[in-house]
Amino acid sequence: MGKENVILKTEDLTKSFNGFIAVNKVNLAVERGAIHALIGPNGAGKTTCFNLLTKFLEPSSGKILFNGMDISAEKPSQIARKGIIRSFQISAVFPHMTVLENVRFGMQRSLGSSFYFWRNINSVDVLNTRAMEALDQVDLNRFANELAVNLPYGRKRALEIATTIAMDPELMLLDEPTQGMGHEDVDLITELIKKVSKGRTVLMVEHNMKVVANIATTISVLQRGEVIAEGSYEQVSKNHQVMEAYMGTADAELEGH
Repeated sequence: MGKENVILKTEDLTKSFNGFIAVNKVNLAVERGAIHALIGPNGAGKTTCFNLLTKFLEPSSGKILFNGMDISAEKPSQIARKGIIRSFQISAVFPHMTVLENVRFGMQRSLGSSFYFWRNINSVDVLNTRAMEALDQVDLNRFANELAVNLPYGRKRALEIATTIAMDPELMLLDEPTQGMGHEDVDLITELIKKVSKGRTVLMVEHNMKVVANIATTISVLQRGEVIAEGSYEQVSKNHQVMEAYMGTADAELEGH
């Protein structure tokens, strides 16, 4: 894997809380164009690691590089401007706005464009066009004028994805995108992630092994804050350390039963 193919890289990324090491010298290399999944049993450090990568937490030591630039000390808003967008970061769904207004508002906040509306009336049209294109990608265009509160749960998550892709991220970060969903919604969101990942890179924390098996090109497995295995689903599912980490249930889970 050449240097130019790595979009996000960590070097000995570490986070400790009052002496407890939650993330321990993690070295990740996310390849451009990949769907890279971060998995692990409960308490493995996935969420802490994700919060470090999205700058919601500061690392205790180590580095985070995006396109070769050190972003370790930057804030979420700074990395968003560079093209790293975390789904809920910009798109907590506003229930009493329409679907279209939700996407447009997320774009305004992230682009900082609300201030020029008074000067350029056409800017609303520009945002509307981009918002509708994003809704079209996630098959929500027919719900554009529906209040978000009326959407079923799976469609609300699709709306979050639409708001994220409306920002045209180079790297899209998804935090447990199928959490709390029934089979039908899981299938819907899995297909949407596959669809919107074309031409961009996706890094996701996901607990559903079927989703990971279906769409992830690379998987990093965390246990006790350390990467214990990395590779394709086929490779990590046969790794004995990974099976042990999942304490016996891994055999069933990792085989996708």
